[in-house]
Amino acid sequence: MTTIEDNKKNAIAFYKMAYEGNPKAAIEKYVGKEYTQHNPAVANGLNGFISYFERMQNEYPEKSIEFVRAIAQDDLVALHSHQVWPDNDEYVTMDFFRFDEQGKICEHWDAIQQIPKTSANPNKMY
Repeated sequence: MTTIEDNKKNAIAFYKMAYEGNPKAAIEKYVGKEYTQHNPAVANGLNGFISYFERMQNEYPEKSIEFVRAIAQDDLVALHSHQVWPDNDEYVTMDFFRFDEQGKICEHWDAIQQIPKTSANPNKMY
């Protein structure tokens, strides 16, 4: 049986592995038999996830990600991250993962916002 802390660690490891260019291994290690995707830019299911992250790695190999915080409750984990893409194009993301009864990821939602070059306040978004 997995714990909330296991789910947090596994969500981070899953996302990092996929983001850094190995989505097949991430799926094999951390995802259950079913995977529901709610991001409209990514096809549903395992193959949709793999295709999206392989294409992203090929097109943007120099991108980076920093996990700012992870919050877990019951079978859900929320990740707040800071991403830097080519030409210092920065994004803040919120990813939500649901885990099945075997402790495997089975569902994903996200919200992505580009960090503007100027801000009305001095606070970071991450």
